[in-house]
Amino acid sequence: MSLFSNLYIDKVKYEKEKISDTKKYPFNIPAIKNLDELNFDKNVTFLIGENGVGKSTFIEALAISLDLNPEGGTQNFMFKTSDTHSNLSDYFKIYKNGNVPKTKFFLRAESFYNVATEIQSLGLYKSYGGNLHECSHGEAFLNLVKNRFTENGLYILDEPESALSPTRQMSLLCLIDDLVKKGSQFIISTHSPILLSYKNAQIYDLDNNFNKVDYKDTEIYQTYKMFLQDPDRMLEMLLEEN
Repeated sequence: MSLFSNLYIDKVKYEKEKISDTKKYPFNIPAIKNLDELNFDKNVTFLIGENGVGKSTFIEALAISLDLNPEGGTQNFMFKTSDTHSNLSDYFKIYKNGNVPKTKFFLRAESFYNVATEIQSLGLYKSYGGNLHECSHGEAFLNLVKNRFTENGLYILDEPESALSPTRQMSLLCLIDDLVKKGSQFIISTHSPILLSYKNAQIYDLDNNFNKVDYKDTEIYQTYKMFLQDPDRMLEMLLEEN
């Protein structure tokens, strides 16, 4: 059960029996191919896995299923710069528990510039902490979270750490915790051991067919720990191999 009992979506079911050709992209991605359903039991859910495993494909389809723009933004953002998203969302069935979020937002690192441009063109920049193009990428990202994310919200984030230094990742962690305590739900794909450390979160590993995993058992945690404990030895091993 959720620590704060403010979940807005409980489960996504993958209706793959409706797919005519599972050998085509994105249905042939191994992690997606083996998915049946995914439960959201806590206010923060992390999706992890190696590059190319399908994290962004899954989280994009989830956002679209929630009526969010595939490039990012709220449900009211209708802009499109490039039609590159898959049709995976057509086969997702979202289970909701009756709670309606005050707001929803999809934030993906790769198209954040497009979202910032749309915010500026719509004259909404004051609600987002000013002109996001006049800030660094990381500053703009945090300004958006601080000024636009509110209590009782549903937030889908795709690799947010790519814009942030380790210190700013800690700042984001604090913002997430504050919003969770105010009834918000987060679903986040990440490679960040800092974000993953959030207690009372559930972690799904796409490299292992969406199996749940504990923080210290993740490859992300173990790899960073191994490197930082003895960087000289790790560098010797890596460079000798090359």
